[in-house]
Amino acid sequence: MSIKKRSKKAGLAPGTLIHMGRAKSGATRIDLVEYDESHLEARPVKSIEQCLVKKPLPTVTWVNVDGLADLEVLRHFGSCYGIHPLVLEDILATDQRPKAADYGEYLYVVLKMITLDAESGELRSEQVSLVLGQNYLISFQEGLEGDVFEQVRSRLNNEQARLRAMGPDFLLHALLDVIVDHYFLVLEQLADSIEDIEDELIGNPTPATVQSIYQLKRQMLFLHKALWPLREVASGLQRRDSQLIRDTTVIYLRDLYDHTVQVLDTLETLREMLSGMLDIYLSSVSNRLNEVMKVLTIIATIFMPLSFLVGLYGMNFKYMPELEWHYGYFMVLLLSALIGGGMLFYFKKRRWI
Repeated sequence: MSIKKRSKKAGLAPGTLIHMGRAKSGATRIDLVEYDESHLEARPVKSIEQCLVKKPLPTVTWVNVDGLADLEVLRHFGSCYGIHPLVLEDILATDQRPKAADYGEYLYVVLKMITLDAESGELRSEQVSLVLGQNYLISFQEGLEGDVFEQVRSRLNNEQARLRAMGPDFLLHALLDVIVDHYFLVLEQLADSIEDIEDELIGNPTPATVQSIYQLKRQMLFLHKALWPLREVASGLQRRDSQLIRDTTVIYLRDLYDHTVQVLDTLETLREMLSGMLDIYLSSVSNRLNEVMKVLTIIATIFMPLSFLVGLYGMNFKYMPELEWHYGYFMVLLLSALIGGGMLFYFKKRRWI
C-alpha cells in the first residue's frame, strides 16, 4: 500500500502522455464485450482496431483495458472516442482522487479498487478509470493481477439479467456497485483482525499488539482517503443532469450512494474502535505496572516492622532481658509471624490486595 504523488515533467504541454505511478509496469490486455437483450459476444482482442468501432444502438460495447503500459493504445482510444488528452493523462496518473467529470459526449469516473492480501494483510489498491459514452463504456485498470468484475461478467452471461436489457449507464452502475460492495468485504476482514487484537488486549498485550494497532490505523487512514471522495462522486452521479444517464438508472445510483454512506459509516466505526483499543492498551500496561508496584509495596510494608524487630535485637547491648529468655528466639519469630499475618489480614479487609 503506497500513495505516490503526481509529478509534472518540465517543458511538457498539458495533456502530454507520460508514464506515472505504476502505469509503466505490466502488459496491456484488452477484453471486448458486446451485448444486447438477445446477444452477447465476449472475446480478447489483439488489434486495437477491433474495439474502436462504434456499434449502433441498442448494442452496448464494454471495453476493458487492463494495463497502461502501451501509450499507443490510449492514443487510439482518445482519437476514436474523442477522449480529451487531459483525461488520458489522468488515466495514466494512478494517484487520482476519486472524482466524476461530465465532458458532454462522455462521462469520466475514476475511483480505487481495493483488495486485502490474505497472506500479508496488506491493502492492494488499483485505480479504475471509467469512460461512459452513448452506447459504450471503457474501463481502464492499472494492470495488477485480478479484479472484482467477475460478478458483472457472470450477470452478463445470464440472458434474464436486467443488465442485458439496460444501457451502458446501468453497466457503469454495476461496475461501481461491485467495487463498493467489495469495500464491505475488505472492512469485514479488517474487523476480524480488530477482534483478534481485542482478544490480545484482554489476555496478554505485548508491544507487537500495539504495532498491529498502528498498522491497522494506517490502513484505515488510507481507506478514508480513498473512500471519502467517493461519497461526492456517487452523490454527483445521481444528481447529474446528463443525457448519458437515464432516469431508470438514477434510482440505482441512489442505492449506490446509500451503500457508499454505509461503507463510510462502517469505516468511521472501525477507526473509533482502533482509537479506543490504543487507549485500552495504554491503560492495560499502566494497570499491570500498578499491580506490580502494589505487590512490591505490600511486601516492603510487611517487612518494615520485621526489619525493625531483627534490627532491635541485633544491637550489641549488654543488658537486654529478652536475651536471657529460654524461648526468646521463638517468641520473636512468633511475634514476626503475627505482625506479618495481621498486616495481610488488614490489607485484605481494606481490599488493597
